[in-house]
Amino acid sequence: MTFTLIDSITAAGNPAKANDDAWMAGAMLAAVIDGATSLNDPIMPGSSDAAWLAHLAAERLTMHDSSGDSLKALRATVTDIEDQFLRQRSRPPIAMHEMPCASMMLLQVNDHTVDALWFGDCSAILCHPGGDVIVVGDALDKRLMEASQVAALAAKQGVSTASTTTRAEFLPALRESRDRYNNGDGAWLLTPDPDCVDRAKCASFTVDKDTLILLASDGFTALVTDYAVYDASGLVAAAIEKGLAALLAELRAIEAQDPDGAKFARYKKSDDATAVLIRI
Repeated sequence: MTFTLIDSITAAGNPAKANDDAWMAGAMLAAVIDGATSLNDPIMPGSSDAAWLAHLAAERLTMHDSSGDSLKALRATVTDIEDQFLRQRSRPPIAMHEMPCASMMLLQVNDHTVDALWFGDCSAILCHPGGDVIVVGDALDKRLMEASQVAALAAKQGVSTASTTTRAEFLPALRESRDRYNNGDGAWLLTPDPDCVDRAKCASFTVDKDTLILLASDGFTALVTDYAVYDASGLVAAAIEKGLAALLAELRAIEAQDPDGAKFARYKKSDDATAVLIRI
């Protein structure tokens, strides 16, 4: 079995800033990478360390698509990223919050299964021809927790939650939170560090021909997790019926009507949003 790309969309949350999301879809591998918003001045070339990591990861995964082994492809990708990181950085990071990092959902198709490797809150929604739906990833739990956290921070600081960019008032708490990642048995993100590869979460799922899969960053699955416009299966059905560009327009319209996060608590008015629709 192989992947066939049906549709894709990616867009920056703020048109004036870099898109920190990236994606790739080959015959055997497909991935969405969501660079974690930088919390410091860049230490890599370009305006965004998160974009640097996400786009390089997508490029390298594409090169390793024919490996037939998602773990091997990820290991080779992180090795490539680490090499460029060490050669191109302006200085070593002083803490985890200065390290380029990303969430990721990576899928590999085999004869009768799909293997998933992931970090953070990117998602995959598998819709079998018979109607069964499987949601892979941690986006739902993480987004509910994040909404609660940002509401508490905003109340403490006496400001609204959402803004066009992450509020300066939130940075100390966000840096403290980021510094807890990639440490021992806690949560790990994709970084230019080979140790992260063996910390990726993993699962395998039996699939049939014509299974539909929607890969998405949390900025796109906010239509399910934050705004409750669709459930998981409804989002895939709408992607087939309307197209991903129409769904992105729905997403941005909701956010435009709640720019300060008064109804939907969140760190930014609009997050980068990426979705890839594929068929087996």
